[in-house]
Amino acid sequence: MEEERIVPSSDTDDEISLLDLLAVLWHRKWLILGITVAAMIAVVAVSVISLVQPPESSILPNKYTPQALMLINDSSSSGSSLSSVLNSSGLGSLASLAGVSVPTGSSNSALAVYLCSTNSFLDAVVDKFDLINRYEIEKNPRANSRKALKEVLTASVDEDTGVLSVSFTDIDPVFARDVVDFCVDYLEQRFLELGLDQNLIEKKNLEENIETAYNEILRLQKESQQLDQSVAYGYGSSAASIPSIILDASMLELELQAQQTIYTQLKAQLELLKVSMASEKPVFQVLERPEVPDMKSGPSRGMLCIIVTFAAGFFSVFLAFFLNALDNIKKDPEAIKKFKK
Repeated sequence: MEEERIVPSSDTDDEISLLDLLAVLWHRKWLILGITVAAMIAVVAVSVISLVQPPESSILPNKYTPQALMLINDSSSSGSSLSSVLNSSGLGSLASLAGVSVPTGSSNSALAVYLCSTNSFLDAVVDKFDLINRYEIEKNPRANSRKALKEVLTASVDEDTGVLSVSFTDIDPVFARDVVDFCVDYLEQRFLELGLDQNLIEKKNLEENIETAYNEILRLQKESQQLDQSVAYGYGSSAASIPSIILDASMLELELQAQQTIYTQLKAQLELLKVSMASEKPVFQVLERPEVPDMKSGPSRGMLCIIVTFAAGFFSVFLAFFLNALDNIKKDPEAIKKFKK
């Protein structure tokens, strides 16, 4: 009885498969090289032409992204500013009863980012710079203009520093700078309107009251001078009216002294407030205004050329194997029968 011999396994099949693959690539080498080189030349040509064309009609225009930096103070020594406003207005307890928690901690930073996504903010930018006509939006102009603006306008906060950055991308660097500058002014005004920085509100009220007291002092001084002139010129002609005029002059003098006292106290309060504000961080502080960028932020034409060239190479290899599979099917009668069924 003969012993059955066991032939040791080898990697012959794998080696043959690898050789087959290499043979296919070698057989289709001109196809692979042709597609890859053609794609590379095409993308390089498009990149060069895009540099020569004006930005408005260029296939790949240069884009610029100016940026503004603002410091959002999220001090929580006495609770967040937002929760303080709600509590002082009596809405904090109502929110708690309704099951709504008042945000603390980084509420001001979150509020700044949220404001940049509100419809009122987006509509203000769209209307200010007429983006509907600029982007040639015809269908659903309001909704589509907001959507288009969100794609080029970004707002983010660095959690470590609390710095809010707002940027806008456009082919016109001056226009992009103007948009970011408007966004900064809008956010600063909104923070002032929301009353998150009590020092700024108090300072504004003091300045208005000081101006009112100053104008009242000028009015009283002018009226007092006119009364003195009437006493001087009318002393001999109407002696009966002199006591009444003197009484009016005394009252005016008292009112003038009272207004001067009010003016002095208001000025003292304003100076003390300025000293206090100098030692505290405001809730909203502009750190850096946007500048007209002199360097593009995109597109990266070199990276685009590399990506397109590699993609064309992979596609040409896939096409080579696909064509080889078709040739094998055509030469295999059994395979052709399966397709005819």
